[in-house]
Amino acid sequence: MAIKVTMPRLSDTMTEGTVATWLKKVGDKISEGDILAEIETDKATMEFESFNEGTLLHIGIQAGETAPVDSLLAIIGKEGEDISALLAGGDAPAASPEASAPKADAPAAEAKTETAAPAKAATELPKGVIVVTMPRLSDTMTEGTVATWLKKVGDTVAEGDILAEIETDKATMEFESFNAGTLLYIGIQEGNTAPVDSLLAIIGPAGTDIAGIAENYTGGGAATASAPATEEKAAAPTAEKATEAVADNSGGRILASPLAKKIASDKGIQLTQVKGSGENGRIVKSDIENFTPSSQAKPAASADAKSETAAPAAPKVFVPAGEVYTEEIKNSQMRKIIAKRLAESLFTAPHYNLVIEVSMDEAMGARATINTVPDTKVSFNDMVIKACALALKKHPKINSQWKEDAIIINHHVNIGVAVAVEDGLVVPVLKFTDAMSLSQIGASVRDLAGRAKNKKLGPQEMEGSTFTVSNLGMFGITEFNSIINQPNSAILSVGAIVEKPVVKNGQIVVGNTMMLSLACDHRTIDGATGAQFLQTLKQYIESPVTMLA
Repeated sequence: MAIKVTMPRLSDTMTEGTVATWLKKVGDKISEGDILAEIETDKATMEFESFNEGTLLHIGIQAGETAPVDSLLAIIGKEGEDISALLAGGDAPAASPEASAPKADAPAAEAKTETAAPAKAATELPKGVIVVTMPRLSDTMTEGTVATWLKKVGDTVAEGDILAEIETDKATMEFESFNAGTLLYIGIQEGNTAPVDSLLAIIGPAGTDIAGIAENYTGGGAATASAPATEEKAAAPTAEKATEAVADNSGGRILASPLAKKIASDKGIQLTQVKGSGENGRIVKSDIENFTPSSQAKPAASADAKSETAAPAAPKVFVPAGEVYTEEIKNSQMRKIIAKRLAESLFTAPHYNLVIEVSMDEAMGARATINTVPDTKVSFNDMVIKACALALKKHPKINSQWKEDAIIINHHVNIGVAVAVEDGLVVPVLKFTDAMSLSQIGASVRDLAGRAKNKKLGPQEMEGSTFTVSNLGMFGITEFNSIINQPNSAILSVGAIVEKPVVKNGQIVVGNTMMLSLACDHRTIDGATGAQFLQTLKQYIESPVTMLA
């Protein structure tokens, strides 16, 4: 019997999701545990497994489309099974009648899923011509940036070919074509940003006259494009840039299919060492499966050595004075969102900071003892997190959030740990931290931080924090102030441990101290409340045995 698969709720706040990539197509055999698709929220892209076996009979939400939770995602059943009754059930709000028909994988239906021009404009298009618009790749996305075009005007496009890489506020994603034809027009050039539903490209039969289509397009946003006549001239250098970026695997973007990335991650293979055999050097599944690491590194190294010996690069001479030198780096969507949210936090929440110095002598001895236990590794940051969790239970007002009509006191403790990644900052969350042991906290933080840097965190792992810890001590920073991670009311900044003279029992001795700075939202936390929290935190850190009581 056929089974409906609906858009899953991948986090407690998720209301809709975007299908980033389908890894199966209609007619494929499905086994339990197979990855059906990659689904994206505003937090991360997650693999969605099948819990059923059978044949994929219908796809209700095409790649690049966004739909509410519980919308009809797919139907799995026996090969050849009649699913007309399921399609007529009316519980697939994201699918139109045409898209819900049994022949949803036909070219005409797929053209519609490309978020093409509005109905009025579609009736005026020449036969076979498809208007492709800027896709909505997450439920919070309002605009996208074309990072790289992998096709140029005049190229033949097959169904499933990667047209371009599009950057959102969270990630850079490959955008596939759902139609076959010739790329007749590019509406958004590399590096340009445009709103969702702006004209991205036009695909159709080779030689089709598309004069006036771009100018008359009335989609969701104005297409920042030149006329078709000038497009072909501009396309050549664009294509060259794309080829260079693909060829330069040492420093440029690496093109790889989602399945290839997954297999490489599972096998511990670095994509920079793999030569792609796919389109434009794209790495595909077979490249990973046939990869032999021993034959790659040494020749490359020797080639580099020869080139360095033969013709060393002439260093650029900078004039000591009188030279103006600037570099412009375009803001990523993630960087824009970070800037927006931190500005909102700083200018809406009245911040103040409380600073306290903590003796670390006892903590250093306790950590050394704990780490003698086999398979146990605890850091000073883990000890601070544990101390914070216990102190928050004693001072719940710190564990709060502001609303216009009330203050919410959280009696559960979920501590967010700020982690620096290549594109910015993410905050994975340790749920119910107060119930975790030091070794559990250490293992969890290492796991979350590692996956954060590899962009493998799920959205539910970055939600629900009630307090945040940010540590720059490993960089030698002794003291700093952080901006509160909304909707939290406080964030703790942890500095480096410093060896210096201290006074103990009236004597000057060598001691180890650490500075802690607590940024508080004055709407929810008064100065005395914050000070009492820091006193309790200091007691736990200076006497770690009390955390075990």
